Amino acid sequence: MKMLTIALALAAILAGPSKATAQTYPSRPITMIVPANAGGPTDTIGRILAQRMQVTLGQNVIIENIGGASGTLATNRVVRATPDGYTICLGGWNHFVANGAAYSLPYDLLNDFAPVSLVASGPQLILSKKDIPANNLQELMAWLNARPDSVTFGTGGVAAPGHISGLAFEKITGTRFVYVPHRGAAPAMQNLVAGQLDITFDQPTSALAQVRSGAIKAYAVTAKTRMASAPDIPTVDEAGLPGFYVSIWHGLWVPKATPKEIIAKLNAAIVDALADATVRARLADLAQDIPAGDQQNPDALYAHHKAEIEKWWPIIKAANVKAE
Repeated sequence: MKMLTIALALAAILAGPSKATAQTYPSRPITMIVPANAGGPTDTIGRILAQRMQVTLGQNVIIENIGGASGTLATNRVVRATPDGYTICLGGWNHFVANGAAYSLPYDLLNDFAPVSLVASGPQLILSKKDIPANNLQELMAWLNARPDSVTFGTGGVAAPGHISGLAFEKITGTRFVYVPHRGAAPAMQNLVAGQLDITFDQPTSALAQVRSGAIKAYAVTAKTRMASAPDIPTVDEAGLPGFYVSIWHGLWVPKATPKEIIAKLNAAIVDALADATVRARLADLAQDIPAGDQQNPDALYAHHKAEIEKWWPIIKAANVKAE
């Protein structure tokens, strides 16, 4: 009997730990790495998601913010983490698309991570410090054109969403900015509120509170329709910059070799979270769109991720956006 017990134990070891681990997962807290400083758009979405995911998973989901180098320090940490489901990453378009064109990364953004699910997407707001005299987008563009190469434009880092949007805005409007990169969107917003920057483009997740308080000005939302959470802000079409649509999306990834059973459990937690009325209301208040049910799965995120890389990498490389 003793020999049989030993043999069964040995067989279980040789069969690999992934199945047994997946069956008991999660048995301890999970770390959600956010490739941005606290208070920024990605951090805000991550905290909303984590709070509800832990109800389904039965374990705490702890946020760990790793800013700097446009989030590449964080994604490098995730790709090297043990693939056991206890290190997950909530990242955005800039972290998992743009960075691959602007940085020489020691890993492949598409193939060295395992996708879990799309989470949400939302537009940007065209913003300025409150002291700029322009009262609408047309007046802002006139003010900017009168000051070529002297207007400071705050970004969350090289190839951050605001940076790429700013480059597109320059091309369309003929304006020229002095870009001031920061270690994340939150510090850039703080400097805009303090009047140390002239303008920025940022997501409603972090900008709306400042707009509502009167600390900064909002001129337009980069979408076809107005935001239900801020119906007084016109669309770019209404404001005089037709077709300037920008949507920033977020997803969840894990290290590449994470067992499929664990990915399935994480995906189920995300699906539950995105179906929760409180989560949906909080995301809607931040002008975030939740993906359709058939887009809330690993295959859909992989396909969307691949298509976005194919779309944006040539544009970013053509603009010669490079990290220094």
